[in-house]
Amino acid sequence: MTLFVNDKPCEAPASPTLTATLDQLQLLHLRGIAVAVNDVVVPRPDWPAHELRAHDRITIIRATQGG
Repeated sequence: MTLFVNDKPCEAPASPTLTATLDQLQLLHLRGIAVAVNDVVVPRPDWPAHELRAHDRITIIRATQGG
C-alpha cells in the first residue's frame, strides 16, 4: 500500500496504523513532532487506533528552537 509522507511515496503493509507507520519510519519515539493525516492533525494518544488507507497524505512536523 502506498502512502505519502511529507509528499514522498512510502510503502506500508496493508491497513497499517499511524503508530506502525511512524515506527517503520523510525520516527515513533521522537519528541516534539506533530502529525497530520490528509491535513487533519491527529493527537498523539490517537495514533495507535488511527488506521491509514492507501494514498493517505501524512505530514510530519518537528518543532525546532531558534528565532
